[in-house]
Amino acid sequence: MSLLWIVSIVLALAVVGYFVGRQRALSTAGGDHRKLHSLPSYYGFNVALTGAVPALLLLVAWTLLQPLYVESRVAANIPAETIEAAGSQGLALTEVRRLANGLDLAVERGAMTAEEARSLSTDATDVREQLGEVGVALGSNVSSETLSLAQRYRSISAIGTTVMTVLVLGIALAGTAYAFMKTSPTFRARNTVERGVLMLLLGAACIAILTTLGIVLSLIFNTIEFLRLYPAAEFFFGTTWSPSFTGRGGGSELGILPLLWGTLYISIVALIVAVPIGLFAAIYLSEYASPTVRSIAKPLLEVLAGIPTIVYGLFALLTVGPLLVDVFGDGGLLGVGWMDGGTAVMTAGLVMGIMLIPFVSSLSDDIINSVPQSMRDGSLGLGATHSETVRQVILPAALPGIVGAILLAASRAIGETMIVVLGAGAAARLSLNPFDAMTTVTAKIVSQLTGDADFTSPEALVAFALGMTLFVFTLGLNVFALWIVRRYREQYE
Repeated sequence: MSLLWIVSIVLALAVVGYFVGRQRALSTAGGDHRKLHSLPSYYGFNVALTGAVPALLLLVAWTLLQPLYVESRVAANIPAETIEAAGSQGLALTEVRRLANGLDLAVERGAMTAEEARSLSTDATDVREQLGEVGVALGSNVSSETLSLAQRYRSISAIGTTVMTVLVLGIALAGTAYAFMKTSPTFRARNTVERGVLMLLLGAACIAILTTLGIVLSLIFNTIEFLRLYPAAEFFFGTTWSPSFTGRGGGSELGILPLLWGTLYISIVALIVAVPIGLFAAIYLSEYASPTVRSIAKPLLEVLAGIPTIVYGLFALLTVGPLLVDVFGDGGLLGVGWMDGGTAVMTAGLVMGIMLIPFVSSLSDDIINSVPQSMRDGSLGLGATHSETVRQVILPAALPGIVGAILLAASRAIGETMIVVLGAGAAARLSLNPFDAMTTVTAKIVSQLTGDADFTSPEALVAFALGMTLFVFTLGLNVFALWIVRRYREQYE
């Protein structure tokens, strides 16, 4: 049974449990809800939550853990020849998983029956041809061993799914029946439901914390593994970025300095564009614009935040880049010959700055509007002009929030990928020329993990080291901004 059907059945049981539990509470009280400890709806919610929540929690946990268990069972049986042919155990397991998913898809589309998928024993060429007819592309290294492992993968997964279905539905029915039998006029349903909802809220908060912890730990462990294979000094202080995967010739030079420089350079150009324009726009909209102008200009400005970054990247590649070449390139308007191609730091920085304008303007506008009106009235009452009030009272009072808005824009710029890939190029270099092509840490993380990478090699593990470096750098930026916010907040309170 599919996950959708299981969830639908559990939710249907919860709905039925709500009405049945509510009706039982009223019937046990003789139809007089004044004899009940809690409102009738609380009894219904108690039955619904008792049946649905444990079942759904088990479903989520089983769905997350089952693939890990199945892959560990299958990986233990992969022959050494298959691993050697694939290049690593991870790649061999990927091919097994892909073939198993292909068999499932073929069964779903009616290309073969479930029994035929379990007993399939034709040679690899026929298997690829049969699955190719239903849109499943397989690699050229499919062997009889891989097919056998894929069938075992499907068999274990099918058994696990069956057991999960029985347990989840059984727990849902048992929980619903238990809460139904426990319903009585003296049962404190409201207290039970409120405790249950409190635990759900606490669980949601813990999920956010544990997710952050899991991300950090995954970065740390993979970074440590990378530094065991590649010298840390060369990674952190190397000035050359030249990865070369096994079989493509040469050794890899994985110095991060060119990537960090490209990240900072493009982000600085973007902030130079976004901060003044966004801040001035926020001051005008909050302090000088009429209500009619504000009601029109603010939504139009915020439309920029809803444009996908790939559209900004195409705008940089097809419009801004050629325009800059026409101005700064050989034979351009200025005739200075500074720019050879459309991809450059300036191209990506300008477009990224346009993208960041609504982040700065919208947040700054909200922060400026939150400054108490009494501060404006006091300044004007002492004889200050409107512009003096804005410059000497409102902006200092709103400065901590404005710094936060600029920090958000900076974090957005540092983590941007698509605009960099299309607008700045892929060259990792140390240069002060803003018209040179460069790249960033995020762009290289994507390129290093594209395709079937061997995650035991430094060339693949370096992506986690890059991510960890970027995480530490952003964390330091946040701490620095917090220090500035606290310093100025103490000054103006």
